[in-house]
Amino acid sequence: MAQQFTALLVEEIEPKHYGRRIVTRSVDDLPPGELLVRVRYSSLNYKDALSATGNKGVTRRFPHTPGIDAAGEVVEDASGTFAPGEAVIVTGFDLGMNTAGGFGQYIRVPAAWAVRLPPGLDLRQAMIIGTAGFTAALCVWRLQQAGVNPTGGDVVVTGATGGVGSIAVSLLARAGYQPAAVTGKTDQADYLRHLGAVQILDRTEVTAGADKPLLQERWAGAIDVVGGEMLAAVLKSTRYGGAVACCGLVGSPELPVNVFPFILRGVSLLGIDSVQCPMPVRQLIWSRLGAEWQLPNLEETATECTLEQLEEPIQAILRGELRGRIVVRL
Repeated sequence: MAQQFTALLVEEIEPKHYGRRIVTRSVDDLPPGELLVRVRYSSLNYKDALSATGNKGVTRRFPHTPGIDAAGEVVEDASGTFAPGEAVIVTGFDLGMNTAGGFGQYIRVPAAWAVRLPPGLDLRQAMIIGTAGFTAALCVWRLQQAGVNPTGGDVVVTGATGGVGSIAVSLLARAGYQPAAVTGKTDQADYLRHLGAVQILDRTEVTAGADKPLLQERWAGAIDVVGGEMLAAVLKSTRYGGAVACCGLVGSPELPVNVFPFILRGVSLLGIDSVQCPMPVRQLIWSRLGAEWQLPNLEETATECTLEQLEEPIQAILRGELRGRIVVRL
């Protein structure tokens, strides 16, 4: 008899109305793929909440198990890349979107989607990081490649109390930068300072005057998860030769900006994608997260829950009310 396991299942109960329940499934129900993984931990991302509530831009077919992150042990690998018992991380690609994801105790995926767990991290720590932390690390790496260095001035992080923002602040501080944290949650100032922020800014302070062609130069670089007016204001206030890493759209997918930051100040806008990130870069970033970018305060960004406890965090992340990362124990 095939192995049975527990998973969160999202179903379209009636047109445009979706429900979620915990079910028992069989590994025979999983999609084709060389690699079968026993998932120990996953994490909750904004994209998971969209999938869990029936967003067809993320997941086209239901019933479906979300979870774009998974960490666990290899059960079998038909490709021969991994040995049974090896600890692996799977993030990005199609996991949790249209391929059954990490909100189930087993996943089956192509072996090319998996990364060996790097030295310096355990499975739980890897999922505190997850896609959000991996994206934040990609942003820091791209800023470094663009010439933004710790001596050049403050680096601003928007949406700083969220999953990407919290880890971005921590990573920047760990790498020697001076992070300025932007948030609408003024009661979280102590949390952000503890992560390493040297300034706490209300978002209205950053977006003030965003309709002007240019703003006073303030930032050596930026990590933006908000988009829209916020991203436009950050671009207009980035110093000559600076760079802005763009990785989110929680505010808006639109960008109301002119060309002046680019042609008068030489500012670079860096697009960050963690889904199709090439494997050599993926392995490099994870190895750094387990070594020189290992975060001493990583645990303080995390709250743990089970599959049965996911409903409230799903609603909270959609309302923009979560702080840090939600780790799902499978």
